[in-house]
Amino acid sequence: MSDGRRDTRPNLAHARKRARRLAVQALYQWQVSDHGLADIEKQFLEEQDFRQADAEYFRVLLHGVPAVVEQLDGLLTPYMERTMPEVDPVERAILRIGAFELQQRPDIPYKVVINEAVSLAKTFGASESHRYVNGVLDKLARQTRAAEVRVAGR
Repeated sequence: MSDGRRDTRPNLAHARKRARRLAVQALYQWQVSDHGLADIEKQFLEEQDFRQADAEYFRVLLHGVPAVVEQLDGLLTPYMERTMPEVDPVERAILRIGAFELQQRPDIPYKVVINEAVSLAKTFGASESHRYVNGVLDKLARQTRAAEVRVAGR
């Protein structure tokens, strides 16, 4: 029986979307500064509103991406016409999150991973960066999620 109060908890998809948005910003900071991950996490948890975000997923991305960054860059590089240092730091953070999710999070459908990355690029990236992110991650998905892509009929 309901007590008449509305459930204000965010749904999982929305909470993860917000976590990704925060993770892009935090990973950008990690890439361009000398700050450690623990300091960046502490700053974000103190200064950002996590009521609508999945804080645990934010932590997974913030710590997971740097832990395997060389591996992620190795996966991405064959599909890029630039070297990783030449890629804009915002796009780099988005691509790394997308590659991490494609490789490490098979529970998230590859189409969701790509759509979320494109959305992040539209929000934070340069005017056409979403096309670049889409192209790179689509090619990577065909490698890392070949069976899933085949089933989807691409």
